[in-house]
Amino acid sequence: MKIVVLDGYTENPGDLSWDTLGRLGELTVYDRTPQDQVIERIGNAEIVLVNKVQMTKKIIEQTTSVKYIGVLATGYNVVDVDAAKAKGITVTNIPTYGTDGVAQYAIALLLELCHRIGDHSNTVSAGDWTNNPDWCYWNSPQMELAGKTLGIIGYGRIGQKVGAIASALGMNVLANDRGKKQDTSAGAKLVDLDQLFKESDVISLHCPLFPETEGIINKENIAKMKDGVYIINDSRGQLINEADLRDALNSGKVGGAAVDVVSTEPIKMDNPLLEAKNMIITPHMAWASREARSRLMDIAVENVEKFQQGTPINVVS
Repeated sequence: MKIVVLDGYTENPGDLSWDTLGRLGELTVYDRTPQDQVIERIGNAEIVLVNKVQMTKKIIEQTTSVKYIGVLATGYNVVDVDAAKAKGITVTNIPTYGTDGVAQYAIALLLELCHRIGDHSNTVSAGDWTNNPDWCYWNSPQMELAGKTLGIIGYGRIGQKVGAIASALGMNVLANDRGKKQDTSAGAKLVDLDQLFKESDVISLHCPLFPETEGIINKENIAKMKDGVYIINDSRGQLINEADLRDALNSGKVGGAAVDVVSTEPIKMDNPLLEAKNMIITPHMAWASREARSRLMDIAVENVEKFQQGTPINVVS
């Protein structure tokens, strides 16, 4: 089978190997593919792998050879799944590869809000410590997490891992999950959203994007939160009404926020969060540890192999 990877660079910028995938067929890998070149580059390939390239209804209807689309990510909204299903094309995704790394990154965002380590390191390099009249200084409030309450919205694998790390730091953990009604062995107390908003010192988002979760961080729910609450998001950018969060940060109602995702990516320079005080934004990199990308590669290869054997796994269509 002919296999084409349309945008492989973010998954493998050169520190991994495509060799195991290449053993399964005649492989062509493109680092990046402009949308207007997708059909041309697919050519007569039967297997197409994409990360963020859009496999729209128009593209799917115009390709005659494609039998399989593999998404090199967990989210698969880049593929018109209904159009693929109508043509009998199998679509798969990559679940569970990044649990540890994404949870670790959420805690890293929180710790950066608590201590602003990067900013302070920059001041030292700029000579501020050398020229300081005292033996130490800090330019932002320092917060200890022990005894504080973390509220987790979305208590799946990543949410549970975040909760476990937070517990190890001495935090109390509350969680809300639409699929869980009772306390679990993972250790959080499951509560309704209103209680979570009211009692949490930190709120961390780890839920999927559904109509009921879109914009769940909005001015109405922010009003229910403690003054000075911290908000963390390395899940989906659309979970936050960005203008409402900007306003809450600038008024001081929200003490700080740190996100790895925004509503439109790459971020546009008119994004409201770029106008917010006490805001940290990173470029959707929580998933990108070499270990996580290596697992992603292994699962992607297994997905293709199982499809070729007639027993596809991780199918979303």
